[in-house]
Amino acid sequence: MPKVPSTSGRPALRRNQACLSCRKRKLKCDAARPHCGTCVKQWQALISVPPPVGYAHPTEPQCSYDPVEGLPIAPDVDPSERIRLLEEQISQLKSQLQEQRGFHSRSSSPSRLYSHNGLSSTSASGMSPPGHTPDDSPTGGAHTIPQSAYDLMRQMRGPADSPESQLRGLSGSPELRQPGNSLGDPLMEILYSGWDPDLPTPDLLNHYIDIFFRCDPCGSRVLHRPSFLASMQLHPKDPNFPHAAVLHAICASASRWASHDLITSPDGTRRDRFAELHVSKTRTYIDRTMATGVDIFPVMQACILLSWYFYQEGRWVEVWIFAGFQTRVAVPLRLNYPGTYSAHGANAPGAFLAPPSDSRDRELRRRTWWMTIMFDRIVSVGGWLHGVEEKDIGTELPLRGIDFDEDATIESNPQDLAKPDIFVKHLPQYTDSFLLFLKAVMLFGRVTDYNTRTYLRAKVPPSPKDNPFVRRAFEELDRLVCVEFLDNFPHGFRHLGVGDDGSLDTDLYMAHIVPHAATITLHNTFINFSDSSSISTRRCLHATREILNAYSRLSATSLDIARLHPFVTICWYLAAVVQIQLCKYFIEINDTEREATVWGEINMLRFAMLMFGSRSPIGVRQEKMLQGLMTEIVRMTSQMQPLEVGVPLYPFSRERIFAQSQERTGAPLPGTTQSFTDAASASSPMHPGPAPGAPLTMTQLPSSMPAPAYNAWGIRNVSESPPAYSVADMHTRPVAMSSHTYPGGH
Repeated sequence: MPKVPSTSGRPALRRNQACLSCRKRKLKCDAARPHCGTCVKQWQALISVPPPVGYAHPTEPQCSYDPVEGLPIAPDVDPSERIRLLEEQISQLKSQLQEQRGFHSRSSSPSRLYSHNGLSSTSASGMSPPGHTPDDSPTGGAHTIPQSAYDLMRQMRGPADSPESQLRGLSGSPELRQPGNSLGDPLMEILYSGWDPDLPTPDLLNHYIDIFFRCDPCGSRVLHRPSFLASMQLHPKDPNFPHAAVLHAICASASRWASHDLITSPDGTRRDRFAELHVSKTRTYIDRTMATGVDIFPVMQACILLSWYFYQEGRWVEVWIFAGFQTRVAVPLRLNYPGTYSAHGANAPGAFLAPPSDSRDRELRRRTWWMTIMFDRIVSVGGWLHGVEEKDIGTELPLRGIDFDEDATIESNPQDLAKPDIFVKHLPQYTDSFLLFLKAVMLFGRVTDYNTRTYLRAKVPPSPKDNPFVRRAFEELDRLVCVEFLDNFPHGFRHLGVGDDGSLDTDLYMAHIVPHAATITLHNTFINFSDSSSISTRRCLHATREILNAYSRLSATSLDIARLHPFVTICWYLAAVVQIQLCKYFIEINDTEREATVWGEINMLRFAMLMFGSRSPIGVRQEKMLQGLMTEIVRMTSQMQPLEVGVPLYPFSRERIFAQSQERTGAPLPGTTQSFTDAASASSPMHPGPAPGAPLTMTQLPSSMPAPAYNAWGIRNVSESPPAYSVADMHTRPVAMSSHTYPGGH
């Protein structure tokens, strides 16, 4: 049967004349050079869409032709002979590379090598092409450079004297090049040094590591800083060089204080492209280790660093998944045994770790275990079951940080969770701020366990009219959490950790307020303002007052609250929950004066969350959750602008303090109609706002209602210690209290 004649005026192509891409996909091809029309159209459609994070579009259409037009490629030698020749060439190249690598390890460090050649972070930490994963290297230390990365480096070099030839770092500023030095071949330099091309250059990476240890209050506890910094001076192929997964996780964590590569999606979510790249690389190592068990301990350390990063970002689903993963991985490693090792069952499948090699190795394992348990307790404060029960933890508490850093020859900490006096007895030679913070978190974990197990099978939820003290377990836990733990702090740790010299002990600050957050969690269900003898009401109000006092003490300084541990936002949230219930009570009994005072304190806590959220999105997310609880009292109140009460006004600001948060997190609450500009103009010059860095004050009360000298419970001001409290001065009109809403999306 004759073929149907072509309707187009284009002449038919001869056999094998079309490009290789069109022939492979069986598409029409016009055989245009250098790129056919079909490939050009597909490439234009590809680059019209922004590339995914971690990848780059090709610089030109992927269109190629046979070497000789119209003729196919035919081998001119026997295939087996060709394979033999290629194997010989590979063997020769390996020998040459080994010789060059030995020469460079003797002559210069990777840092000097990169500095000499003028490479910046863009060439080393730039986007990797698709398919390039840590699995390409069995050792996890060195990677081969894909051709696309090599082409990208060559393209970015440009003329030697042009601005484009100065490769830009993550900050956007051109890197300085030493005169007289040529760029050389970046591919060969990276191969010779054995440096992971997915990491920043050594100098820039050392900068991120320094920021990480100085600023990060979470994951840095897992690593031994002196030995870690010393190992960074080793050759990248050295077995003692830090694992690439840990370095990627450090880059992701440090990006919060160092990276400016931020993008904002239409829904207001912020993402750091640099951090996301290194998060992706860390996850690839974790996935490989889950499948093979290779390098399980350093990869677990990287997993802990990544988990704390997710927590500070408020990425709850990933937080819960990683919390469960870490605890399950740590158990077969025998980290929950005394000394982090058990000879019993050491040969059983799953016993991956050998005995600790020395005291430092043992302490590293202890800290890795306790940071895993601390993470598990913190993310479970909303009533989630813990991954490991307290009775299954036999590991001793870690040593003091100073003894750990200095490799002091000191016996292991004699305290563990089996000791009945662990929360009231703090041995001086085994006590520092971090250990007190760890004990406070474990105490919070006991509160979570009690709430979860007590009401798991309850037919009806607890009521504010119930008396929880009829349970002996509740009475003992209340005494331990609310009284004994803080009363037995060593004398040198009774302050908040806020120094007059501008220093801030984050761990000690948290050790003081976490027990108050645990008190609120334990008693919040039983708050009853209509009962003047309610101990639970007294406990919650006192705990809220202490959290407010601690924040007021901090806000009176110039210290950056974003340097606090991210768990502080949960403590602020719990205090705000109590304040919202109290505000509702004052609205219903028509006590407008004390209602206005409580509004100022609620907004003070909202302001704290948003200030923290400027660097860690968890603060913004917690403030958004608080908005949902405030909707009812905003609708009920008679205050003209309740959400403006107590908000500090800054003369240089051009919008309200909460406007940015509402734009990012959704629609504003009812009643938020006045702009910050209007409020600022109304307050100046008669009532100017405080200077930047000044403590929060309630300057925005209605003019007819001067700011009272006492707070809602008869306490003179937030800087004084609360006196013995009685709810008898509150009106006895009952009010229906809302059930407790837990933080963090729980």
